[in-house]
Amino acid sequence: MACTGYDHTMTQDNDQPSTESAAERLGSSPACDLCEAARITPWYFENDLCWVAECEFCAVPMVVLRDHHPSPADAVQIELHNRLAAVVAEHFGFEHWVDDNMRNIPDHYHAHARRRGGVFGTASSFGRQS
Repeated sequence: MACTGYDHTMTQDNDQPSTESAAERLGSSPACDLCEAARITPWYFENDLCWVAECEFCAVPMVVLRDHHPSPADAVQIELHNRLAAVVAEHFGFEHWVDDNMRNIPDHYHAHARRRGGVFGTASSFGRQS
């Protein structure tokens, strides 16, 4: 994985640029904001299973399942949470808890890394590391 800077251009695990749009992936919904996967905030990781970016609304790291599905298998959820934890450790460095209460988009699995002892706040207040 590599980030090319503030333009949020990411490469996949194999360091090859992603050329496939979200609409071209299996299991996507054209009306779903998470399926659209618009790069309007910093992105920290992506692969065929998920992507991790800063949540547009709560400004904390968020992992999103690529498949439009509300409840992936337990093993998949563990992998998603592990990816989220790795991003928090590498880019933010705070202790977190996983909030997967999908309040605004309940039909597409995603989870937020919330600072332990807190709920919301800007990424800069959470100690984003350069």
